[in-house]
Amino acid sequence: MNTKQQMPDRTVLPVASFNPNPKWPGGYFEVLAEAGVPENLHGFYAHWVRQLFNRYPDRSRRSLGPQEISDFLESVRAEESAKDWQLSQARDALILYYEQFRGIPLRKMPPPSAGAASLSATPMPRKVEVSTSIPSPQHTPSATSDRVDWRLFKVAVVECLRVKNYAIATEKNYWFWIRKFVTHYQGRKPSLMGANEIHAYLGHLAVNEHVAASTQNQALNAIVFLYRDVLKQDVGDFSSFPRARRGKRLPVVCSREEVQRLLQGVDGVEALIIRLLYGTGMRVSEGLRLRVQDIHFDRNEITVRAGKGDKDRRVPFPNSLKDPLHAHLDWRRRLFEEDREKNMHEVHVPKALARKYKSAPFDWLWQYVFPADDYSKDPRSATMKRHHIHASRIQRAVKRAANEAKIQSRITPHTLRHCFATHLLEAGQDIRTVQELLGHADVKTTIRQAHGWAMIYTHVLNKGPLGVVSPLDTL
Repeated sequence: MNTKQQMPDRTVLPVASFNPNPKWPGGYFEVLAEAGVPENLHGFYAHWVRQLFNRYPDRSRRSLGPQEISDFLESVRAEESAKDWQLSQARDALILYYEQFRGIPLRKMPPPSAGAASLSATPMPRKVEVSTSIPSPQHTPSATSDRVDWRLFKVAVVECLRVKNYAIATEKNYWFWIRKFVTHYQGRKPSLMGANEIHAYLGHLAVNEHVAASTQNQALNAIVFLYRDVLKQDVGDFSSFPRARRGKRLPVVCSREEVQRLLQGVDGVEALIIRLLYGTGMRVSEGLRLRVQDIHFDRNEITVRAGKGDKDRRVPFPNSLKDPLHAHLDWRRRLFEEDREKNMHEVHVPKALARKYKSAPFDWLWQYVFPADDYSKDPRSATMKRHHIHASRIQRAVKRAANEAKIQSRITPHTLRHCFATHLLEAGQDIRTVQELLGHADVKTTIRQAHGWAMIYTHVLNKGPLGVVSPLDTL
């Protein structure tokens, strides 16, 4: 389905007569058809209208005007993946809804507040033109001085995150919550808000949106980062805001027989990665980020670099994976040589190391063990490089294998980590050793993830992490 399909040429549409009994969405679809919008796009147009109403749940639809629509379009433009054609489509959808479906002239609405700049008529960025005073989001700034400039705002936030060397995933999550916080207050500048607005928003997440406690904490961390690190403002203590209830959840753990059936249902590089995750207890991100120099065949260990909490640790190397991994690295070396012939062998390394060791991004030892099939653009440097395999590929492989093995639980790659801990404890390993292998700072986390088995085996003698026999080798 081509959602970018253009509307046909038409002259400027006059505002329709007022419609006291609008029939949604059937009547709106009729208006779209009369305006020349292809039928396969009607659902997308209705989606943009619903998005506007969801943004202002306590406002009547007739009370929304040019300023609210402009703010909504600005928030759409702030989305990471928003395209110009999507902004144009959203603008068309809202204009047609109000002026042609409801018969409400947007251009005659009073300005939203005293002193607000007037909104001049702007031609739509398509061939269809509708008489309106809604500004085009690509070219017209916010109407009032207290509205955030999304483009400059995002640059400031991202720059601060990168100076502090936050992970790219953290960068995306923090920007998501910062944007949601600001759009919740209709795009108002964060510098004009403070502790009261933050408390109210966090309470809104818990009371109205019913988010999980971990989600609420992530939003709090993002907003606190915005004020303390980007805006350099002290917003006080947050111990009194309404918190989401943190329930007690037990992780999903498979039996050894279920793990065997699961591993039999995968092949190729996915099979090697999934076996490695179960055999070492690594997180999926840790396994995919392995570099060639992290694999130590002679010492029977694998080094996990910059794990959760930016901590390194060592895990045992399953004996049953040594030959397959040797063969994989032989293939990987050939791929590296092919990339070098094309001058496309550069790989991402942390900035500090790239400055200290200029040749590191081009060195074989720094190459990812599990490379992607093709090159992709680095989100920070914008250069084309071969990154590692995306986590979604492993997630799909695990889900597919679990379905084929007829396992009656929701299985993810992280489930293999829980299985690793539980099966080690069942085999007699002590809790402190398992804690070290998993990289947990608190033994309580290990106990919770190990499904209660830890309390049975706490008396076992500590043999040390590298004395552990991987559960993969005991299947």
